[in-house]
Amino acid sequence: MLPWKRVLRPLAALLLTAAAVTVPATTAQATAQTAGAPGSGWNDYSCKPSAAHPRPVVLVHGTLGNSVDNWLGLAPYLKVRGYCVFSLDYGQLQGVPFFHGLGPVEKSAGQLKDFVDKVLAATGAAETDIVGHSQGGMMPRWYLRFLGGAAKVNALVGIAPSNHGTDLNGLTNLLPYFPGAGDLLAKNTPALADQATGSDFLKRLNAGGDTVPGVRYTVIATKYDQVVTPWRSQYLSGPDVRNVLLQDLCPVDLSEHVAVGLLDRVAFHEVANALDPARARPTTCASAFD
Repeated sequence: MLPWKRVLRPLAALLLTAAAVTVPATTAQATAQTAGAPGSGWNDYSCKPSAAHPRPVVLVHGTLGNSVDNWLGLAPYLKVRGYCVFSLDYGQLQGVPFFHGLGPVEKSAGQLKDFVDKVLAATGAAETDIVGHSQGGMMPRWYLRFLGGAAKVNALVGIAPSNHGTDLNGLTNLLPYFPGAGDLLAKNTPALADQATGSDFLKRLNAGGDTVPGVRYTVIATKYDQVVTPWRSQYLSGPDVRNVLLQDLCPVDLSEHVAVGLLDRVAFHEVANALDPARARPTTCASAFD
């Protein structure tokens, strides 16, 4: 008998992808109008980094996310602490509004490169820090390794990143039993195929080591992650790496894959520590009220 609870949870993630193609285009238009609006508090290209926070922060959303909704919690959190904060949309598929991060990850890394150049030019900063959720914590590593990003990025903070792919609680192991399913996934939602454990993309990304010199890496994981599984696959190895399990900081934190990026202020506190280690303060359950 199949373990239905384990199968249905990751299956829901795939169903969300199918649902994306039915979302009205007006939804995406409304989101586009909201992004960077004066009241949003971020994507303000007149913002100049302070002496205390000399690097702008670029937020990179996850699969099926976008530059606004993924950051309604973290962007204001960082903005009120004095950071210049920016977020981009990437990995758009033609005819699929609102839900982004579905295109080939390698191509998305090129979009990130262009966005970082734009932010650095506007702010006058020499380097940026990148914070990404899920795919957004993994994809920048391609930019760092292959597109010259290491010279322009001081730190990469991944929140539940898909650094070594995901088996979706074993669901991807079923693909060979459905002839053509893998090819269909790669054709229609390339980023999902790229993030499957053992994909050609991940083999190329991780060949020769997880990190590049000159960049500080932080990974923030939750043991309740039901999307990037097993959760330990999120961790990186190499110099200047700090792997953090959220439940080691706050044992009663029950955040799963989505919540840890959207609204978990304990995780946000650890992000702030990673961005400014010289002023870091211990992260505990009380950090949720900070």
